[in-house]
Amino acid sequence: MKQKLALVNGKIYTEYQIYDQHALLIDADKIAGIVPQHDVPGNFQVIDVQGANICPGLIDLQIYGTADDLFSAELTVESIHRIEQNLLKQGCTSFVLCLATNTLELFKEAIQVFEKANPKVALGLHLEGPFLNAAKRGAHPAELIQRATVELLKSVVKGNEHILKMMTVAPELTSQDCIDYLNENGVLVTAGHSAATFKEATEAFDNGIPAVTHLWNAMSPLHHRDIGLPGAAFNHDEVCASIIVDGIHVDFEAVKISKEMMKERLFLITDAVAKCDKGIYQHVFNEDHYTMPDGTLSGSALSMLKAVENCVKKVGISLDESLRMATLYPSRLIKRNDLGNLNSGSVANVLVFDQDFKVQSVVFQGEMII
Repeated sequence: MKQKLALVNGKIYTEYQIYDQHALLIDADKIAGIVPQHDVPGNFQVIDVQGANICPGLIDLQIYGTADDLFSAELTVESIHRIEQNLLKQGCTSFVLCLATNTLELFKEAIQVFEKANPKVALGLHLEGPFLNAAKRGAHPAELIQRATVELLKSVVKGNEHILKMMTVAPELTSQDCIDYLNENGVLVTAGHSAATFKEATEAFDNGIPAVTHLWNAMSPLHHRDIGLPGAAFNHDEVCASIIVDGIHVDFEAVKISKEMMKERLFLITDAVAKCDKGIYQHVFNEDHYTMPDGTLSGSALSMLKAVENCVKKVGISLDESLRMATLYPSRLIKRNDLGNLNSGSVANVLVFDQDFKVQSVVFQGEMII
């Protein structure tokens, strides 16, 4: 049951503000405001968070599954709901569910399942492929990678614009009419699994691609005679990039350089997968990451809160900035002003975590679920 809640005795982080000795007010499913603790209205239930940190619910724009649920291998309403519940327990209150390169038929089936599930935590689907560069395929099967055409895109996108939120493509192999079609239909296009030169990537950024998928991974290198896709992202004024901060996919020193170059244009994702021994993507858990059976690095075993912790402890980014990388910046990219902040009127998605980065409480759409 949704109610009027006042979270007190914590440090509140929202956008560029940090509040001490204040209360976060939640009224039904919306944020009602932040007020001095002594000004909490009498009809609000006061909850003492005992010195913990209070921030907006975390946002992950690229995740494939959790625990034993790899969505592409399950394709059930139940698997989506289990993934949602697992992520809520981790403090991730909004995510875009990702599918790697596969057949277009499987993508269409996934869209139907997603529609039937009518999820509340998942914002939509992110298709990473099949319109990639096989030279930078990573764990994606080469035989399923293909060139995009407007007709192929229409076969997946048309009628599903409310579900398909993002698509990763190799810009050097994707024509401008395809990029235009995706943009016209509200699909956020992001560049990844790409061997693009600096020039090719920059032209793509200037002509409708606003983001880069998992910076450094599966892309042209930063070379001193052609700085490739990473260099194009660094040198562009507006393009954003996601990054996997687990210390495995990207060395922490590379994260430090990336942050210095991109500032607020760099945001966190998990790119997390799940243990799976069937289908195309058979992910094997190796202590703190996943590989394919042949040893190829696949997805991470990160949570968003762990990524924030790594930014603070391993990279040296301040806690407030690390939280913005997991809340404000991804919400900005997907143009959701009602998520990623604790402003009055925003959706009441809230994470409370302690000094050891352990989840203490989670509020989702005004309901305290932990």
